Amino acid sequence: MTAHTPKIVLIGSYLVALVMDVDRIPLKGETLLARNFREVYGGKGSDMAVQAARLGAPVKFVGRVGDDDFGRAFIRLMQEEGVNLDYLQTTREMLTGAGFIIKDMTGHNIITVDIGANQLFTPADVDEAAAEMQPGSVVLIQLEIPLETALYAARVGHDAGATVIFNPAPAQDLRSCDLSAVDILTPNETEARICLGLAPTDPTPDVEIARQLLARGCSSVMMTLGERGSLIVTARSVTEVPAYHFPNAVDSNGAGDSFNAALATGLIEGKPLYEAARFANAVAGLCCTRWDTVPSYHNRQEVNQFLLQQGG
Repeated sequence: MTAHTPKIVLIGSYLVALVMDVDRIPLKGETLLARNFREVYGGKGSDMAVQAARLGAPVKFVGRVGDDDFGRAFIRLMQEEGVNLDYLQTTREMLTGAGFIIKDMTGHNIITVDIGANQLFTPADVDEAAAEMQPGSVVLIQLEIPLETALYAARVGHDAGATVIFNPAPAQDLRSCDLSAVDILTPNETEARICLGLAPTDPTPDVEIARQLLARGCSSVMMTLGERGSLIVTARSVTEVPAYHFPNAVDSNGAGDSFNAALATGLIEGKPLYEAARFANAVAGLCCTRWDTVPSYHNRQEVNQFLLQQGG
C-alpha cells in the first residue's frame, strides 16, 4: 500500500468581505462616516486554507460558492495560493456568501454574515471527499456552513482515523449536539459560552466552561484567549499555552482562523498538541500585526524567522 501524505481537508466556507474603517464602532441606531471601503477575500474556511497553504501545508478545500464574480475570484485566489479545489462545488442556485465588516482604529470590529451558497453545502458534498480523510491528516471544520454538514464531516473524518478539529464559529448553541467525533474543539472565550447556551460575558471560569464542553463528548478543548494565549483542557489535564508579545498589533480580524490553520499544520507535521498550539499562538499573533485577513497572513519563512528571534 502506498503511504499517503498527511494533509488538511478543509470543510470550509467562502464569503466575500466588504470592509470599511471607522474611528469607533457605532452605537445602536447611529450613523457614522466611514472610509477605505474595500472588497477583500473572507470566510473562515477560505482564511484557514490560505494561512495553512502559506505555512506549507497541503490543503484540499471542500465547499460551495456561487456561479458569480465573487465565486470566480475565490477560485483564482485558491489557485494562486496552491490550494486544491477538486472538491469545490459551484452553484447557480444561490450567490456566493458575503460579510460586512466595520473596523475601528484600535483593531476591533463588528461583522454580519449572509452565508449564501454555503447553505447548500450538504453531507453528500462531504462524501465526495471522504477518501482524503486518512490517519495522519486533519479534517478542519467551522460553522459558516450548515451544522448538520459540519457534524457529519466530523463523524466521517473520525471514523476514517483523521484528527478532527472543529472551530465552532460563528458560535451556536451545541448543547443538543453529540461532539464525540471531535478531537479538538477550538472556541474562543465568547464562543465557548455561546456553545453552552450562556451569555457571552458569563463569569464562569474558562476551565469550568471547557469542562462543560468536554461533557458534550469531544476529546479536548483548546480555548483561544487572545493576548493571554490559549488553554488546553482534557479529562485529565489543564494546560496553559502562553502567548507571544506583539506590541505592534493593529487588527485582530482573522486571528482565530489563522490559529486554527496553524494548529492543523503543526499536527500534520507531527508536533505534539502543546507545541502545535504554541506554534499557532505565534502565527495568530503575527497576523494581528497587519490589517485585514488574507493580506495579514504570514508565510512559513516569516513565521520561522519570528520564532528564531524568540529563541525557538
